Amino acid sequence: MQALSEYLPRPGLSTPIVTILSAKGEILEDEQRAAVRYMIQGGRGADILFAAGTTGEWDRMDNRGRQAVSRIVVDECRRTSLKIGRRIEAWVGITAHTRADTLANLEYAIDLDADAVVIAPLSIRDSGSPPDFVEQEIGGVLERLGRTIPVFLYDNADIAAPGKAPHLHTRDVKKMARLEYVRGVKVTAGKAVLGNYTRAASHFKLSHEFAIYAGDPYLIFDLFAPADGIAGALRHRWNRYVTQRSMPYGVVAGPSNVLPREWQRGWRVCRAGNPDLMSLYNAAVEELRAACTFKRGSKSYSPVIACYKAALKELGVIASDAVARETPALDAAQRREFATRVRAIFARNAERLEPGWVSEYDAHPALDRAPGVLRGNG
Repeated sequence: MQALSEYLPRPGLSTPIVTILSAKGEILEDEQRAAVRYMIQGGRGADILFAAGTTGEWDRMDNRGRQAVSRIVVDECRRTSLKIGRRIEAWVGITAHTRADTLANLEYAIDLDADAVVIAPLSIRDSGSPPDFVEQEIGGVLERLGRTIPVFLYDNADIAAPGKAPHLHTRDVKKMARLEYVRGVKVTAGKAVLGNYTRAASHFKLSHEFAIYAGDPYLIFDLFAPADGIAGALRHRWNRYVTQRSMPYGVVAGPSNVLPREWQRGWRVCRAGNPDLMSLYNAAVEELRAACTFKRGSKSYSPVIACYKAALKELGVIASDAVARETPALDAAQRREFATRVRAIFARNAERLEPGWVSEYDAHPALDRAPGVLRGNG
């Protein structure tokens, strides 16, 4: 593990990888490994793989399942990084419903030699204030073990525990950011909330870099939009005011489970401020968002995790697209409709996007291990 004094947060695309389950809730190890390789795309996909996050259904597995998927993702990241000659970081989500399981997951991630851990303090049901938990209990484990690891905070109102605030207070983030091991925050929220963090981070007085990652990935096409025309100039000035001229360090994109190359290229052209390519890739990734939306009566229904898994099955990456209990699913008619939609997306991307930036899957990688199934409690 790299010394914290030498650690810099990894910029770029972070993929919160889905957990591949059987119909009985078993973690399918070989299929999970195939999903890792698909998201890396030989070095043209994710820069970071984030295991046991919200898209990975952490809150619908037991702790054994969370640790199992973490081990597989970390190990396969290492193997694939060696094969492609480029290090892809593996971050482990350690959040559990209880403090005890969360701290056990921290120790497990350290034993795995994960590159970093991610924690959503507001999702832990029996924890107190986030700053106290991160400093006293997370810090206490690190001190007891005599080891350390970069810690990233995760702020997502959708997974806040009952009775907890929907978002971390900026003052609390500022306190936690001063800890040597806390190196950034992933913010799944709109531009206003993200702007609260970027503005605050611009005033932090730290001995280390503190990175802000956009957890609503579609925001990057707005935030990085160049100042073209009167409307564009006004939006550009507003974005700079909202974010205090501090743009996200990286993007956490759930839909990059399906379109890893497209999201990687989208991030790059946003950073470069190329308006034509930004428009092209924004349209490509927006089509997947639309494809994951169905109607239930007069309301929209977006079972995105089920859709991401269904897409991976259509591509031949995995054989099981089962979701965990309580995860919104596709019915048979929606599943057939989605298959048609996703095939059309890949066909259009092949026609309109730059060569080399359409995701693809090698169905016959060299495997150096026997097939296996790990039992979790989906």
